[in-house]
Amino acid sequence: MQTIQEVRETGTLVAVTNRNFDSSWREFQFETLLDLSLAVGGVRAEDELVEGLLQHAVGTLDAGCGLVGTLRKDRQFSFVRSVGLPADVENLNSLFGSGFFDRLEAGEVVRLERPVGGPPHELIAAPLRWRETLLGLVVLGDKESREGRADFSESDSRFLMSLAGLVAAAVSTSRHVATVERDKSRLEEENRTLRGIARRQGFIGASLQVDRMLEMVRRVAPTGVSVMLRGESGVGKERVAGLLHGSSDRSEGPLVPLNCAALPEGLLEAELFGIEEGVATGVSRRLGKIELAEGGTLFLDEVGDLSLSLQAKLLRVVQEREFERLGGRQRIPVDLRLVTATNRDLENMVEEGLFREDLYYRLRVVVIHVPPLRERRTDIPLLARHFLEIYGERFGRAGLEFNREAVRVLSSYDFPGNVRELENIIQAAIALAPPGEVITDDDLGLGAHRRPDGELDPLGSLKDLESRHIQRVLEATGGNRVEAAGILGIDRTTLYRKMKQFATNDA
Repeated sequence: MQTIQEVRETGTLVAVTNRNFDSSWREFQFETLLDLSLAVGGVRAEDELVEGLLQHAVGTLDAGCGLVGTLRKDRQFSFVRSVGLPADVENLNSLFGSGFFDRLEAGEVVRLERPVGGPPHELIAAPLRWRETLLGLVVLGDKESREGRADFSESDSRFLMSLAGLVAAAVSTSRHVATVERDKSRLEEENRTLRGIARRQGFIGASLQVDRMLEMVRRVAPTGVSVMLRGESGVGKERVAGLLHGSSDRSEGPLVPLNCAALPEGLLEAELFGIEEGVATGVSRRLGKIELAEGGTLFLDEVGDLSLSLQAKLLRVVQEREFERLGGRQRIPVDLRLVTATNRDLENMVEEGLFREDLYYRLRVVVIHVPPLRERRTDIPLLARHFLEIYGERFGRAGLEFNREAVRVLSSYDFPGNVRELENIIQAAIALAPPGEVITDDDLGLGAHRRPDGELDPLGSLKDLESRHIQRVLEATGGNRVEAAGILGIDRTTLYRKMKQFATNDA
């Protein structure tokens, strides 16, 4: 506990010693109010405000003791500073009697002269009151003068009320800011929780591009309209489809995915529409993806790979919400939402007659672009550490970390196979890295992409980089296309198509 002398010495102003000149005393009070207003300006912590008021009140009014405290709703101290007085609410109640805080809340200055039990011989209390709410109080005792003890005057009471009013406003501001900060922290925690939900659904990203995409998903999901997802292979279109489904009123229903590029036409038709029993010897009835998606969402990936005949059948589903199983004649109604995805130029395919124009416009009611990894490089470290955690535990190497150079190399690589390629690179690095707790840039196997100066080679078009990378992977796998497709994070049909495109370009 500070002494009175310490409180006075730490105060900003020194009391005027000659009180014979009333104008000097008023000037000093004005200067004190100005000084305190500057001290509490801006946003100050509540304990700083309490300390400042105690110093100015005791120092200016020559009090022999003092106390300043802010109150909680239960009228217990939130912050309190005192000199010469016990810093507890029960003591104040015993000194001033019942109804003390009610009188302060009503805006009164409460006086107590010569309380029983000895010093202090006189007490004066003023409320820290803001908009009819009692936020705290200031108590002074035993005013001193050159002649000895003096009484607090009415002028002292008004001055103390002015000091208390200044600080009350500052306390209110401080509490408001603290509330805003707490609300902000709660919102941030809720956002982290929502991001966790998104992570569990498989989509990770904090870049501006991802924020824009997810905002569009949030707005479109409840509407039920058909959505077309555009983006390169491996960017996470199926994950976005999951977010669309999970945020819609169909979330209790199934999400049924089908990769249209993964099967030949005959098998794809049966997989999509189902098949009736007896179509061929030994064939039993099987439900198709359309029927399985009843009440939920059907996600058709690589819809641009559908043949024209299958496009015509899909158009009927979109228009009439009914279909027939393969080999059947019965029309089966279906209630589903259709989400499609493609990495192909459907507009060019429509012009060339490779994709039905009427189906194209039925499917692309809303288009959401899923950005490639090279356009959201700030997400690469997040994804890399996510995969490192998952596969580190799965492969029995939990606790692995990247060194700084490994993160830099990953962030500067273009990832033609996007997120799937990154995932496979991390898996390989975990499996092949030597014993230790750190994965280095050498463990990533991206050395072939470096220039002599150590930087990743940025020269050439994206197609050139993609072509060279696919060739290197094929060489590393001895021409095994299945293994190469797995490393690249794309399906075999996409790999075949890209190889054909590159061969045509080279020719």
